[in-house]
Amino acid sequence: MGTSITAMHGTHPVWYLIGTIVAAGVISGLYLGVRDRIVSPNAQVGASDGSDAKTQVEDDALEATQTAKPERPILDFLPDDERRILQPVLASPGLTQIELRDRSDFSKSKVSQTVTDLEKRGLLYREPQGRTYRVYPSDELKHNKSQFFPPD
Repeated sequence: MGTSITAMHGTHPVWYLIGTIVAAGVISGLYLGVRDRIVSPNAQVGASDGSDAKTQVEDDALEATQTAKPERPILDFLPDDERRILQPVLASPGLTQIELRDRSDFSKSKVSQTVTDLEKRGLLYREPQGRTYRVYPSDELKHNKSQFFPPD
């Protein structure tokens, strides 16, 4: 009367499971083999094996090379839209978001979103002022202003 489908065509799903487990094992093995090379020198993984003196010497050498490099202003590393919001705030703290909109030529929503992102990262804070906000640089930015403005 009817035909029943008893034969399964194609690869059995168990083979996909076995292949996934083997691939995960190979990738994990490769990672464990090279992780010591890709972990930063300052990170200490696992228990101390008595090489604290060696680690201290490496840390001192790393710190010496980092301080020898000329520091670039942080503004160089920010995207253009964040830089266009942060520079006026650093130059004259307490600007309203409306004034920031005029100075940066961004839309109202773009200014609001960018200020919110910078506030979440701790670079700015804002205080309510009527129907808008006054935007101020964070305390860290105020104290280290020379790091954020490019040298003249």
